[in-house]
Amino acid sequence: MSFTLAIVGRPNVGKSTLFNRLVGKKLALVDDQPGVTRDLREGEAKLGDLRFTVVDSAGLEDATDDSLQGRMRRLTERAVEMADICLFMIDARVGVTPTDEMFAEILRKKSAHVILAANKGEGAAADAGVIEAYALGLGEPIRLSAEHGEGLNDLYSQIMPLADQFEKDAVDDTPEVDVDLDEDSDDEEDYSVPMPTNAKPLQVAVVGRPNAGKSTLINKILGEERLLTGPEAGITRDAISLRIEWGGVPMRIFDTAGMRKKAKVQEKLEKLSVSDGLRAVKFAEVVVVLLDADIPFEQQDLRIADLAEREGRAVIVAVNKWDIEDNKQEKLRELKESFARLLPQLKGAPLITVSAKTGRGLDRLQEAIMRAHDVWNRRIPTAALNRWLVGMLEQHPPPAPQGKRIKLRYMTQAKTRPPGFVVMCSHPDKMPESYKRYLVNGLRVGFDMPGTPIRLTLRSQNDKNPFKGRKKAPPSKLRKHLKGPQRG
Repeated sequence: MSFTLAIVGRPNVGKSTLFNRLVGKKLALVDDQPGVTRDLREGEAKLGDLRFTVVDSAGLEDATDDSLQGRMRRLTERAVEMADICLFMIDARVGVTPTDEMFAEILRKKSAHVILAANKGEGAAADAGVIEAYALGLGEPIRLSAEHGEGLNDLYSQIMPLADQFEKDAVDDTPEVDVDLDEDSDDEEDYSVPMPTNAKPLQVAVVGRPNAGKSTLINKILGEERLLTGPEAGITRDAISLRIEWGGVPMRIFDTAGMRKKAKVQEKLEKLSVSDGLRAVKFAEVVVVLLDADIPFEQQDLRIADLAEREGRAVIVAVNKWDIEDNKQEKLRELKESFARLLPQLKGAPLITVSAKTGRGLDRLQEAIMRAHDVWNRRIPTAALNRWLVGMLEQHPPPAPQGKRIKLRYMTQAKTRPPGFVVMCSHPDKMPESYKRYLVNGLRVGFDMPGTPIRLTLRSQNDKNPFKGRKKAPPSKLRKHLKGPQRG
């Protein structure tokens, strides 16, 4: 039985630092600047023998309007209502503030189980703040130091009885089932392309420039306002991952911070946000590059798409804000022409028009993601590859640099994710790039692999002597080896 723990409190009290310590990874961005976290970030936490879901939230601020701070507060209050346990953090060095008192009152009404923690509690400077925390009326405060890992045993002692109660309630509420499973039913299943499961969901990253509509798109897919959105550019700072089931397929979708040109990224926090987004691209299997229909294929869009291709990820280009486009047919023609001209390395990748606001085009986006994932995992039999290679050689033989004909002997697929092929040939170092592109484009057409990155490696098969290149044995040792053991 798992439960959910939400960490809440004012900005800059150390919520993200504790979150990172509980999940055992630096998932959440941490900086001295207050208000770094804006979205809800979930992670699988471990504390002793306890396993649970922990939620890092935006700092609670005294704002109830539609400003950015007001929207952040509503999102955090929603996390409080959904969580089983709420860990309310204050800064022991600052002491209890009027804002802390106001939010303590809210938590008493909204959450059944509240644990109070006085963070930054190391040293004598925190003594007064820990004593002040008793006045909040939320029981005895835990003296914590999230940065140094102090006080986690006390946190465990407070969570443990609640975890036991949740487990007991789960057992009492679980209906009895009696299901017979046919263990042999999957014997004939084709596992050549592994399907996503709850244990290994399909990893999708949504990337693009600021204000392209990435968070709005993911909220529409989820069917709920889980991510903070608004007219301001650059709201998202962390790469937030969310587990969903879309069209019956388990997925983990990463919402990333908008990526601006490197020259414009000056602040340390924005550099952290962009690097977090780049890490999400490396974790993903399929990358959705989201463009703004008003200003598509700007230089930064091209760099982001090229990065995803170089990382070997299946790429889908989605054009957002299609609902406000007037001349759709002409615009679509222009987009396809620009795509083919500016991103030839992604030849055949799907171009999908969507509206994150209305949800139009999301079904086509989901189909494109599944198809891209299928192609990215595809394995082609060696016999089929070599029949195809013979046809390609007949149609266009390889060149003969300096009068030496390059012979392509055979071909095999070495890996998937993305598809990687090895061609054994003579003089691989003399093969021009244009002929390699001819083979790669032929693979895309011949085996229906549009858009996915394809890796083609040429290897020499001239060396028949397996000992060639080995270090020679000294003459004395060689003679001894040839003579064999000496008789006494």
